[in-house]
Amino acid sequence: MRARTSMEAASKPLLHLAPPRGYSPDFLTPAEGTTDSLEAAEAIESTSRVRLRSDMAALGQQQKLPWWAVDLAAGRPAALRGLGTALRRYHRRALHPYWTQITAAVSAELGLRAQSFLVGGTEMLLSTLHPTVHWRAPVLQIAYPRDQDLYLEGRGLRLVPAYFCRGAPIALRDTSLSPVLVYPATRGIASLQPLSPVTGPDALGRLLGRTRAATLFTIARSENATGSEIARQLSISPASASEHATVLRDAGLIQSTRVRNTIHHALTPLGANLLEGRAATTMAAPLPAQTTGCR
Repeated sequence: MRARTSMEAASKPLLHLAPPRGYSPDFLTPAEGTTDSLEAAEAIESTSRVRLRSDMAALGQQQKLPWWAVDLAAGRPAALRGLGTALRRYHRRALHPYWTQITAAVSAELGLRAQSFLVGGTEMLLSTLHPTVHWRAPVLQIAYPRDQDLYLEGRGLRLVPAYFCRGAPIALRDTSLSPVLVYPATRGIASLQPLSPVTGPDALGRLLGRTRAATLFTIARSENATGSEIARQLSISPASASEHATVLRDAGLIQSTRVRNTIHHALTPLGANLLEGRAATTMAAPLPAQTTGCR
């Protein structure tokens, strides 16, 4: 709601292209896949006229399109530049304040997928992807809004964790495109909060203390460490490990993700940068653990 009410006029056409329910044009999900907003906007701006015409026609079957949609469907350069401008402005206004947290959630999810693959191969990776996904080799079944079959025919399947994907995973409408499965990456514990001078320094100030620093270092070494792993490695209580993880998460240094009944912790880019800056001194080795309460 906050993003909608503060949206600039130049970005409002995006509301027609990405409605809250139903079909959104496939070209808004570039096959390249990137978390860089500039690269994503450039990829969308370079969409072929054939793709634009097909996707906009499909969108037109679902809703009445505004006048500018005709120029976009025709691939006119001015319309594509306008779309790119709308995407960049929307990102700057609505997403940039939360981008560190969003990318951290996606990175944590990718780390869990990699961990699942290393432990149990393709079967574990796919069977733990989402509650609505069921892997029954050689078929991946998904609770989908409409009946649809996608045959890979030797092609790979790109898995794309998306922060704002809600409900069940979704696939591209056009089965001739490179197969993509977009699924929710929203199992993070914290809600989106913009970084600000009021909350940022205060949260970072709570990091003082050797045990908390050791907790951050343990999470960095373990990749998706659980609370029990942190408590065991630092010889502290599970409650103390949970408190330290909460402070680190509030400061934006880690991302916490719930998988069934277990919470996994992973570094955010901010946490990684902090550790790299300290690597030569205090973070060169695990710090002595404290057995008392949090500091």
